Amino acid sequence: MHIRDICTSEAAHCTRDETVQGAARMMRRLHVGDVVVVDCLDGASVPVGILTDRDIVVSVIAPGLDPASLQVGDIMADDLLLAHVTDDVYGTIERMRQRGIRRVPVIDEQGNLAGIVSADDLLEFLAEEMGELSRISPYQQAHEKRARQ
Repeated sequence: MHIRDICTSEAAHCTRDETVQGAARMMRRLHVGDVVVVDCLDGASVPVGILTDRDIVVSVIAPGLDPASLQVGDIMADDLLLAHVTDDVYGTIERMRQRGIRRVPVIDEQGNLAGIVSADDLLEFLAEEMGELSRISPYQQAHEKRARQ
């Protein structure tokens, strides 16, 4: 299965010159915990960073800085892990695990932002897979009963 099949296609995003307060308001309005930071190039939105609610708390609120006077580009994480829409789900999980990353922007074939996949999305997918696996035994038993009658 490909990441495109489980990612959230409407990723909240902004440019690096957005204020931290503006990004926080966007997170609140959209009920999300992160904003993908993009550079807009010739109509394309190319991911260059990510800002999480935790980044805002640790880097701005805790030291008492003014979120209205800081830009997203000042505090965003720019060592971005990206997934391509055609990446394998399990390979993406492994890369996230190795880097300790919970949210990964997803890009299309041209490198444009196509969505975002989170650890929660992946847990939901894996739970569904486990549920399907748990149904094997009852089907096997029913098949054996029919075959032996």
